[in-house]
Amino acid sequence: MHMLSFAAAFLFAGNAVCGLGFGRVDRGVVIDGVSVGGLPYARAESLLRENLLSSLSPLVIHAPKGDLILDLPVTDNAGALVRSAKKGETLSLSFSRGWVDMEEDLKALCARNSRTAKDAEVKFSRSGFSYLPEQDGVACNYEKLLADAVRALSERAPEIELETYSYAPATTEKLLKKRTQKLSSFATAFDEKNEPRAHNIALAAKKISGCVIGPKETFSFNETVGERTEENGFEVANVIFEGEFVPGVGGGVCQVSSTLFGAALRAGLTIEESHAHSLSVGYVPPSLDAMVSSSSDLRFFNPYDFPVYLLGCAKGGCVGFSVFGLPDGKIYKTESITLAHISPPPPEIVEGERGVLKNEKEGIKSESYLLVYDKNGRLLSRSRIRKDCYAAVRGKIGNVPFEQTEAEGGDEKAGNPS
Repeated sequence: MHMLSFAAAFLFAGNAVCGLGFGRVDRGVVIDGVSVGGLPYARAESLLRENLLSSLSPLVIHAPKGDLILDLPVTDNAGALVRSAKKGETLSLSFSRGWVDMEEDLKALCARNSRTAKDAEVKFSRSGFSYLPEQDGVACNYEKLLADAVRALSERAPEIELETYSYAPATTEKLLKKRTQKLSSFATAFDEKNEPRAHNIALAAKKISGCVIGPKETFSFNETVGERTEENGFEVANVIFEGEFVPGVGGGVCQVSSTLFGAALRAGLTIEESHAHSLSVGYVPPSLDAMVSSSSDLRFFNPYDFPVYLLGCAKGGCVGFSVFGLPDGKIYKTESITLAHISPPPPEIVEGERGVLKNEKEGIKSESYLLVYDKNGRLLSRSRIRKDCYAAVRGKIGNVPFEQTEAEGGDEKAGNPS
């Protein structure tokens, strides 16, 4: 073959071969308003994609804590379209936006815009109550967000919105205040001038004040106050021991237990253990006292489903306790009934002594009742608390009597002084 003819044949073949991969779009073809007729395939594809991307906006998800802007990858049919287009055709490009990690991204967006609700808190001490308000939670509607995102991809929507809603925690400040209402109060009077006894009363009341009794838990006076010893801060004052008023460490503590007993009864707490003194006392009615010692306790049970709180103080010659919790809608009252008076034996005459050496004291047979009323004052029940017998005390006088004086009351002493 002639050399020139060979070269021409090679060039033609080369053009023919190149035309297989780098051909041109048929003339007169318009795709998405872009005239691509006669352009090389690669150039036509590039123009179509530039036009497509310029018409697309990022997908924006509006959220309370900042928008999420997504430039999602686009898949189109530009390559196939320019190669299959026929002369003079007007066509439209097909495309889709992809989002591989859509569920993970949406969950992360929800997490950033959510907040766990925080319960209100109550703090209780000898100073009383303080409340820490609740904090509402914030949650997002993930299922709707996912559905909106899928729809936005299919419908080519430019934006969607994350919906959030607030919700209250289970425990609110209002609920805590409802659960910490005053259930009862009870107080008795004492002589401030008897300083050791007044000290013991104040110390025992302080040890009890601020106590919390959980639901279905039992309160023990002895466990809470501790041993009545000098090491535990108590001083020597009159106690009742074997029917006599004698000095003992912790005198006055039984007035605290008796006062607390009265408050517990009026709050609807269940008394598990209480004891009468051997002699009647003046600060509460008969059968409504609560003697405590190393071998005798005052114990009561919290029957409610929520805690019960105890506040107490002793000042100005008065010791008192208040019980707080969730009211059960009932009113509790106590009743003391004296069944009989027991006259003391004739006084013992002591030769050679002057005046009253020991005061006589009348004995009492008594019983006490707990009366339960509804909120309208209708009596629901009347149950006996205790039935007791307080001993009479034989007096002692000398040959030459003078005006009798009343001995000061004291506390029971059983086993170790208390």
